[in-house]
Amino acid sequence: MWLTDSSIGRKVVMSITGGALIFFLTFHMAMNCVALFSGDAYNAVCEFLGANWYALVGTVGLAILVALHFIFAFVLTIKNLKARGSQRYAVTERPKNVEWASQNMLVLGIIVVLGLVLHLTDFWANMQLQEIMGTAGAVIDGKTISPTDGAALIEYNFSSLYIVIMYIIWLTALWFHLSHGFWSALQTLGWNGKTWFCRWKVIGNIYVTIVILGFIAVVLAFYFKSL
Repeated sequence: MWLTDSSIGRKVVMSITGGALIFFLTFHMAMNCVALFSGDAYNAVCEFLGANWYALVGTVGLAILVALHFIFAFVLTIKNLKARGSQRYAVTERPKNVEWASQNMLVLGIIVVLGLVLHLTDFWANMQLQEIMGTAGAVIDGKTISPTDGAALIEYNFSSLYIVIMYIIWLTALWFHLSHGFWSALQTLGWNGKTWFCRWKVIGNIYVTIVILGFIAVVLAFYFKSL
């Protein structure tokens, strides 16, 4: 099958899934920023996106997108390394016009996956999963937190400097990954004209920076609030 057997096909799958994930991150960032203004409003959003059927369908769809994106990325990287053979050890410096992120997408991807595991452990496991299991909520430090009380979980998790540092590292890696992936996806899909290619890189960097800064703003705001 062309989408799985060819390098271009695999890049197309990564581009489409990556684009969908960027849109999800945009929504997720906007949702998180609600907590900066009102804990009750944020909890209302959490309740709307709890264990309802549409939220569960969305969660499954999101999991499939993430799995496809990273599986294809891993396969593409391995095949590229095999194609280069021993030549990959001959390069001692970064080629001109090649971004650092482009050469380290696998490492960045691994950091992003580890950060995703952390995020799922801190939030999804204590919210939607608790609703699916039918419990009253997660028990944290002897206190039961309702699955829809996302504001309380944000306050708890981001009161720890250790957790905050790990999230900042994750979000920084995610910025590098997305800033490269944004224009790379457009290039793969054929939007690579000389004039607009440069414009898309600038637009992509601005867009991704806004998304990541939105996440970081929530992390830091609740950390400093806890001091």
